[in-house]
Amino acid sequence: MSEPVADITIAVHSATRPIARAVSSILDHTQTDVRVNVVAHNIDPEVIRANLGVYADDPRVRLLEFTDGIPSPAGPMNHGLDSSTGQFVGLLGSDDEFAPGAIDSWVRVLREWNADVVLAKIRLATGLVDPYPPVRWSARSRLLDPVKDRLSYRSAPLGLVRNERFGGLRLTEGLPSGEDLAYSLTLWFTADRIVYDLDGPAYVIHPDATDRVTYAPRPIDQDFAFLDAIAALPWFSSAAPRIRIAVTAKLIRIHLFDAIAARTLTQSGLESNRGDLVELIGRFEQMAPGVTRLLSRADRNVIDLIHRPDPSADQIQDAVGARHNYLAFSTLFPRELRFSLHRQAPFRTLFAGYRIQRESK
Repeated sequence: MSEPVADITIAVHSATRPIARAVSSILDHTQTDVRVNVVAHNIDPEVIRANLGVYADDPRVRLLEFTDGIPSPAGPMNHGLDSSTGQFVGLLGSDDEFAPGAIDSWVRVLREWNADVVLAKIRLATGLVDPYPPVRWSARSRLLDPVKDRLSYRSAPLGLVRNERFGGLRLTEGLPSGEDLAYSLTLWFTADRIVYDLDGPAYVIHPDATDRVTYAPRPIDQDFAFLDAIAALPWFSSAAPRIRIAVTAKLIRIHLFDAIAARTLTQSGLESNRGDLVELIGRFEQMAPGVTRLLSRADRNVIDLIHRPDPSADQIQDAVGARHNYLAFSTLFPRELRFSLHRQAPFRTLFAGYRIQRESK
């Protein structure tokens, strides 16, 4: 086929993934000239060819082989990006799909705004729209600002990216998790024009997969190795404090507290991980001095317990659970009330996400 308008890469490492559904969601519901790069990762490509069914011989599908022996999607996704020559490039999980007309909508929005990146609306398995990033409501009708629209909360580069502008950007290889963070943050904070197709068809996430490689428990230093990749980014090392705070606040709220919850389920787990967690909290504070002032009171309670020499696992689990009472004063406001309406503080962040879920279709 001639050069496509959009190149979409799907990496698949298992015979159980519904690859035909993912490919069908693109080929059967898109008018734009599109090519699908199916990357067979550490698996016989003939197994994937068989699973593609009627799509295996479609000229718009390329079946690529990639073997590295590493259980990470970074290598095969990068291999697909290396092979992509379309005007726009995108990624799709092998167990997910695009809603009908999604690519057509994204291309239209990109061209309308002459943008470098379009963010996809994400529809979750629950049927709700993903509230991240918690953008300002006027984001439906204008270009995004990476700080004001809290783009750090979108970890994965889902949507379309202009190949001419970011064709050399790749996921971080060699990481057990977080391989897409440096890639996505670079998009959000260096692109000239970013738009969000909140009113268009969604990227649809399915809960089918039970073999996601990034779900396996790991030591904390491995789980947060992505911080080195972020710290090494030239734009981040010279970033203004407001940018560092915007990025780090998200990393703390989403990644740090998930790590705390998973590693303090038992007293032995707490005792073996507490020192590493204290060290990790200190690293975040060094990345963005003052960022903890913007955390909720509930968040700070968890951090205080981690710093105590003799906390109990039950205390920490209770404190972590309290973070999810989104109507509580301790969840909505920081300890210093003068930061209550800061753009990265919890009240405005949570309200923006709530409004997206409530009012998006």
